Amino acid sequence: MNMHPIVAALLLAAVPAVAHEGGIATKARAAVAADFDIVHTRISTDGNVATFHMAVSGRAGQTRPSASGKLAGSQVFSYVWPTSIDPWEVGFERKAGILALAVTAHPDFDDTPLFDENGDGRRDNDGDLWHSHWVVLQPNPACGKDALAVVDIPGGAKPRLPRTWPGLPLLLDSPGWGPTLDAGTVEVKVPFDDIGVVTAGGFDGVTAGLRVNASVHAPLLCVADVFKVASGNLSLPGKPNR
Repeated sequence: MNMHPIVAALLLAAVPAVAHEGGIATKARAAVAADFDIVHTRISTDGNVATFHMAVSGRAGQTRPSASGKLAGSQVFSYVWPTSIDPWEVGFERKAGILALAVTAHPDFDDTPLFDENGDGRRDNDGDLWHSHWVVLQPNPACGKDALAVVDIPGGAKPRLPRTWPGLPLLLDSPGWGPTLDAGTVEVKVPFDDIGVVTAGGFDGVTAGLRVNASVHAPLLCVADVFKVASGNLSLPGKPNR
């Protein structure tokens, strides 16, 4: 049966919105671009799989950086879950910094050399599609006052790295877990050998723009523009499954 469009719209409007449960609830802010305006952040687990969830007031993933045609100075847009999980648990050195799961897009370079996200038979040309990373962050004054950066790997250093490390001189992993961006939400499902490292920890939510250093030298990738922090102060107050 075909329903008149006006009747359908009235029925849809009568359905109450589903409230976000658990996690970190954040008030919408008109000053933040809607697709990066975090309103809810959550991590939940089922068996050994953790689901990283973020909701925004607009359409998630709608905006991506404009291509500049070069790596130096290029932009990265991101949805990020900073955690208290020790970086060791995903393949880095112990206590190397703040471990965060990030969903990113950046049209000027590709950092997932094992994966062909756009299905064109090449694995080096799809950085503009949203994809996931583990990143290790630390404060770096070279990026600005109180700014964070993805930790650089100094020349000649051989730190412990995940098997899917993409070869960049950064503490960054490209594990290939495809994010789901659906209307106002971003989700990534991540398997863990020991799910207890997730449930015992804390988390936060951040939307941000990062920038590749114009000299393409350390610090290579700075957090240049924080759009919004779910907690307001990066205190990692979220508790999985709560």
